[in-house]
Amino acid sequence: MGFSRPTGRDSGSVLDDRSREIFRRVVESYLETGEPLGSRNLSRLLPMSLSPASVRNVMSDLEELGLIYSPHVSAGRLPTQSGLRFFVDAFMQVGNLSDEERATIERQIRPGDRDQPMESLMAEASLMLSGMSRGAGLVITTKSDPVLKHVEFIRLEPTKALAVLVGDHNQVENRIIELPAGVTSSQLTEAANFLNAHLTGQTLPELRNELTRLKDQVQGELYTLSQELVERGLAVWSGDNEEGKPSQLIVRGRANLLQGLDDSADLDRLRLLFDDLEKKDSLIEILELAERGPGVRIFIGSENKLFSLSGSSLIVAPYRDGEDHIIGAVGVIGPTRLNYSRIVPMVDYTAQLLARLSR
Repeated sequence: MGFSRPTGRDSGSVLDDRSREIFRRVVESYLETGEPLGSRNLSRLLPMSLSPASVRNVMSDLEELGLIYSPHVSAGRLPTQSGLRFFVDAFMQVGNLSDEERATIERQIRPGDRDQPMESLMAEASLMLSGMSRGAGLVITTKSDPVLKHVEFIRLEPTKALAVLVGDHNQVENRIIELPAGVTSSQLTEAANFLNAHLTGQTLPELRNELTRLKDQVQGELYTLSQELVERGLAVWSGDNEEGKPSQLIVRGRANLLQGLDDSADLDRLRLLFDDLEKKDSLIEILELAERGPGVRIFIGSENKLFSLSGSSLIVAPYRDGEDHIIGAVGVIGPTRLNYSRIVPMVDYTAQLLARLSR
């Protein structure tokens, strides 16, 4: 299972066994309950015999190192963002999926679903990750190059037509295009017939190359207006997205992020997160984050600028096609107290299954 651990963290070298154990207990308690852990309760949990006063002294040392902090006077301690990162890098043991968890994921993303529309698979994967993680499930797919199966132009007005393009998995693109001045209904039919006869069964880049190669033949077979219409029809399929950029994001389980929030500041941070997810640039950045290292990546709070204001954590992994090109990403977004060790293998296995369906 792939999980990328950043290197270069030195905090562990200054901690003795006692300090490491106390730090680990503080973090694990936070991940389980979200509440500060006090010295008296902590002293009862430790395998060694330490008084609450001794525990407090160790906690003070950990606080000076920036690994834990006290949210209120006389309160227990919580891990800082740096402390969480140190815990993930140095302490966290990534668990294995249980047979039940593996079966749950496979029920939602099955090899037999290869012919199912990708949007439907993405929605199921996102919903499944949300339910299993109690966070928000996230799936991004890059702009694919569908194989063209059929083209039709339907006149709507003298200067407008509906371009209908059908892909090999019966996905349909309907776009309104502006018609060249003076185009006739017969030329609409002629342009569609030309595409269907000469250019179907190829991806968009292949279609463009073929059109360039056949340019002399096109000019001989079609009127100039029809040739322009053919080129406009091809442009419709590509849309406004740049090749290789994310074209679709599906997020399920946003309501999970609202659970337990009663502070207006927390709600404001969550609103900022939702606003970020609506931006196209955010999708590109999430995909770039997934691309920067092999396997599953963990980003905590402000470690990436996308979630710096909302303070959310992101667990994300890319998935690849048969030629090992990254074509999307899958992940979970949630509060910093996500169960990282449990969610990492979920995200990893989901990415593996999506990759198989993309080959």
